[in-house]
Amino acid sequence: MESWRAQPAVFWAFVLPGALWLLLFFLVPLGLIWILAFGERVGPVQIDITWTMANYLAVFDPVYVGLFWRSVWVATIATCIALVMGLPVALAVSFAPDRVKPILLLLVILPFWTNILIRTYAMIAVLRTRGFVNFGLEYLWLLGKAFLLPFGLDEVVMGERFEPLTLLYNNTAVIFGIVYVYLPFMVLPLYATLDRLDRSLLEASLDLGAGQIRTFFSIIVPLAKPGIISGIILVFIPALGTFLISDLLGGTDSLLIGNVIERQFKAANHWPLGSAMSFVLLYITFAILALRAWLTSREEARARA
Repeated sequence: MESWRAQPAVFWAFVLPGALWLLLFFLVPLGLIWILAFGERVGPVQIDITWTMANYLAVFDPVYVGLFWRSVWVATIATCIALVMGLPVALAVSFAPDRVKPILLLLVILPFWTNILIRTYAMIAVLRTRGFVNFGLEYLWLLGKAFLLPFGLDEVVMGERFEPLTLLYNNTAVIFGIVYVYLPFMVLPLYATLDRLDRSLLEASLDLGAGQIRTFFSIIVPLAKPGIISGIILVFIPALGTFLISDLLGGTDSLLIGNVIERQFKAANHWPLGSAMSFVLLYITFAILALRAWLTSREEARARA
């Protein structure tokens, strides 16, 4: 393949548009937010850049630290659930017949065709008191009551009336919404890894006496590790900073740090504090990515040794 140095004009023709786009619409706005974090609000719409660290120190207030911790906790649980749900789905798609595989992949990416706001509102219809989940549970309750009625045990076992579950406006609803929205980000990298899996290794494991479960945990999971790590990153990072899902599905006790950042920029109009919170969240994200890179390089060095 010819080196790019032989055709620099072609190289820059391909690279320059994307580089300018990232510079103008990513790096420059990010730099402005970074500078605002060192400013002071001196009026409703006026901010002076005094290079103060007061905003970063305010982020470490126990209230905000608790919100950071809750955000990490919610994002971690949602990521684990997405991994447990996404791995079997990706496995089923990768082992599906070739004529069915495109249809299954289309079903996985189909939610991307709908705006996240619409999908989150759809979760309200599913989880509310008179939603689809409680309707289904009430139907099962009526069936059980009808089955026990001839024995006179309907009220003893099933109770006098059906009590709907409180599924909305709590941390459970937020976690459920995050899993629902970001599950495709877990399935797709897992599928990309599992689709390249050497099937002869599975056959050898089964032929040597290992069962399906042992083959899954001893062969499939280790070989799918790159996809697992990529899926965890793709789900955990946006879940850590989400605010729309927690705003619509969560209650007053389900606020995440993303909600506080959004309100600092809008309702409170405290852009310096919101900027400092945003960059603390960004630093946490960079730390996670750096840890992943360090672990990867350590494993590669151990493998070479």
